[in-house]
Amino acid sequence: MRVRRLVGVTETEPEQRDTRELPPTWNPAEVEDELYARWVAAGYFTADSGSDKPPYSIVIPPPNVTGSLHIGHAFEHALIDALIRRKRMQGFETCWLPGMDHASIAVHVLMERQLAKEGTTRHEMGREKFIERVWEWKANYGGQILNQMRRLGDSVDWTRERFTLDEGLSNAVHVMFKRLYDDGLIYRAERLINWSPSMQSGLSDAEVKHKDVEGELVSMRYGDGDASIVVATTRVETMLGDTAVAVHPDDERYTHLVGTEIELPLTGRKIPIIADTHVDPAFGTGAVKVTPAHDPNDFEIGQRHGLPMPTILDGQGRVAHTGTQFDGLDRFEARVAVREALRDQGRIVAEKRPYLHSVGHSERSGEPIEPRLSLQWFVKVESLAKAAGDAVRSGQVAISPPEADKRYFDWVDNLHDWCISRQLWWGHRIPVWYGPNGEQVCLGPGEEAPAGWRQDEDVLDTWFSAGMWPYSTFGWPEQTQDLAKFYPTSVLMTGYDILFFWVVRMMMFGGYAMDGEPPFRTIALHGMVRDQFGKKMSKTTGNGIDPLEWLDRYGADAVRFTMVRGANPGVDVPLGEENVENARRFATKLWNATRFALNNGATVVDAVPSRAELTDADRWILDRTDAVISRVDTLFEEYEFAKLAEELFHFTWDEFCDWYLELAKVQIAEGEQRAQITRAVLGRVLDVLLRLLQPIMPFITETLWKTLTDGESVVIADWPTVSGEITDEGAALRIESVQKLITEIRRFRSDQGLPPRKRVPTELSGAGWEGLLPHETAVRALTWLDGSGEEFAATATLEVPLPSGQVTVRLDTSGAINVAAERNRLSKELTVARQDLDQCERKLGNPKFIDKAPADVVAKIRVRKDTAVSEIDRITAQLARLPES
Repeated sequence: MRVRRLVGVTETEPEQRDTRELPPTWNPAEVEDELYARWVAAGYFTADSGSDKPPYSIVIPPPNVTGSLHIGHAFEHALIDALIRRKRMQGFETCWLPGMDHASIAVHVLMERQLAKEGTTRHEMGREKFIERVWEWKANYGGQILNQMRRLGDSVDWTRERFTLDEGLSNAVHVMFKRLYDDGLIYRAERLINWSPSMQSGLSDAEVKHKDVEGELVSMRYGDGDASIVVATTRVETMLGDTAVAVHPDDERYTHLVGTEIELPLTGRKIPIIADTHVDPAFGTGAVKVTPAHDPNDFEIGQRHGLPMPTILDGQGRVAHTGTQFDGLDRFEARVAVREALRDQGRIVAEKRPYLHSVGHSERSGEPIEPRLSLQWFVKVESLAKAAGDAVRSGQVAISPPEADKRYFDWVDNLHDWCISRQLWWGHRIPVWYGPNGEQVCLGPGEEAPAGWRQDEDVLDTWFSAGMWPYSTFGWPEQTQDLAKFYPTSVLMTGYDILFFWVVRMMMFGGYAMDGEPPFRTIALHGMVRDQFGKKMSKTTGNGIDPLEWLDRYGADAVRFTMVRGANPGVDVPLGEENVENARRFATKLWNATRFALNNGATVVDAVPSRAELTDADRWILDRTDAVISRVDTLFEEYEFAKLAEELFHFTWDEFCDWYLELAKVQIAEGEQRAQITRAVLGRVLDVLLRLLQPIMPFITETLWKTLTDGESVVIADWPTVSGEITDEGAALRIESVQKLITEIRRFRSDQGLPPRKRVPTELSGAGWEGLLPHETAVRALTWLDGSGEEFAATATLEVPLPSGQVTVRLDTSGAINVAAERNRLSKELTVARQDLDQCERKLGNPKFIDKAPADVVAKIRVRKDTAVSEIDRITAQLARLPES
């Protein structure tokens, strides 16, 4: 419905206000899909790289193609969308680029499970047919999260959607690998990596999750007599790959053994006893077994001492090439078999079981990973990591919150070379070919290998293409208009948990590919979503939250407001059902407030009436509106989402709804001239409030704002700016006094047992009342107090101290209270309070209860006792004030 924007309050046409009706309740399910489709069709989210507006760009942290919207996505997207929507309203050329990651490992797990159900494997199917099958799956089922993002209201530029395996990004990855290779920053070598036996592939650190498990610590003796030495391990089977025993060079217990050899049990091999400063002489026996091919620390020792590095587990995690009876056994079967064989020889010295220790597990398959020496491709990170660190140290890139700087530097300053090859088929295949005589060549896009040469079988780590995301998505290596306009991006909003895994890689690659220009100006880190008790969400504990279910039940605005209200920079976010229910109540409050304003003729005018025409209440609410605009702007720039949501919540609920709307009712009833001015102020504040809330709650604000104004859409409305008026401190002080006086009178009425809205003759006086006389109508109307009249006789008195002096409120309650009924009611309440106090005192006086009950339970009982005491005092005082019946 179109409503004419008025030039001045004198042009109000009451009959027009009747057309601006809202339904009695807000039903998001009825409007969200339609509104979102309208926004997209109107092109509100589509960026124009040729515009002269200042750019503001964000690339989405690309969700996995296998994924669906989980609570972490909903949380992160709500924050990003709030940033983008505000900047769009501020006149920036905004681009929020969407897309997905091809997620090599996740897709392999999914497809191989499906193939297993069909009775086959990818190896039986062959590489070409397997890849065809995955592309078919992606076309039919992949990327459902993109549709779910629409439900949340993400204002992404769908015309720029990208996929890490699309043609353009594949070409970019190919070019990047070739450049790094030619610059000597990519090499192939045998190194210790995380190995997944079930997938028969290496994994990145990001794909490994460490958790404490109950295992065993077995101490065993190598050698005999004075030449023997005891070592301990949690993985007994790896002793088959030992190539040394190490002790600290200053450990006098073993000085005589250093440089000698000892027989490795079960193998018949001799291994040296070496001295290395890595060994902690105070831990265990001070001697450690060294298995260079299956332990990261042992690998470092092995390199320093030139030790052999035999791999004694094959790709499937089975013992191999040891020449022992254990060859062919699974690693866990071998663990038992080797331990029992050592026991038979009398070499088990001690066993500690259970032994709690940290073990890396594959994030996807759930199996324990195996450290394993393997021939892999690596990125040499030293120079890249230094540049990434320097970009933050120089201020070229800022991290929010600033205290995260240290963690960032801990990563980039101590970064090891990055293993980028994966023994999978779905992904960017490594562009290296091998000749028949061991030749090797890296080819760029369009270059062809000689006939008969074979391409490397491995694909690149998913993080390789993800590290290029901020510039490859805008067309790199071509110098596109998009790249010139939107790179570097304005901010990266992401979780602190992938600071190393993704953020550092983007910083390294962006600076390298874009001539020292980092991929973003700010790295804004948010925390992880937890349950309402602060515990990590998991399927095992059943404490997870399905945001899609919340969207169905509460609507997108309530879900988004819940997320934003919990987001303090870098701090984990506890969420529960109560949070989103409160957000829904807030949406309802906003809806009802706007309905009230519209029903009372609130109108958005070109200019609010002059200050001389305004009441204290009008000036106060307009000044508060300016203050909120300023505060919200500051908090947005500081990524203090929780604080800005709280600011908007309390201004809307506590000040605008609970106070100004109530005062506005009184002013509207004072006559048409005052009503017109009040309607203009109502319209101004509500207009600003809806625009301020739009980045967080786009659907309800769009519905309300379009009903209030004649604007096209609040999505593209101007962001509010302060009026420039000087704050009226006097008006603010008087309104504060009015609020306190009304609050105290209402409380006193309740304590006196006066029925709600029962009008009571009253006399107001005192030094503090003189300055509030212009507000007498409002005070009496909002506290249901009549004038004193000729027959007035006070039966109750209240003294209210105010900044301007004390106000005396004398009431004649004789005709308002049924004394007998009120005494009976209060007596019953007093009995209940005394019973509760007695119960609490009995529990707290019982030593057995105090000793056995949890501390939080005891604390709650003490709080109950204090509450009961307060209630008894309050009720007793009320009874004493009642007149004799």
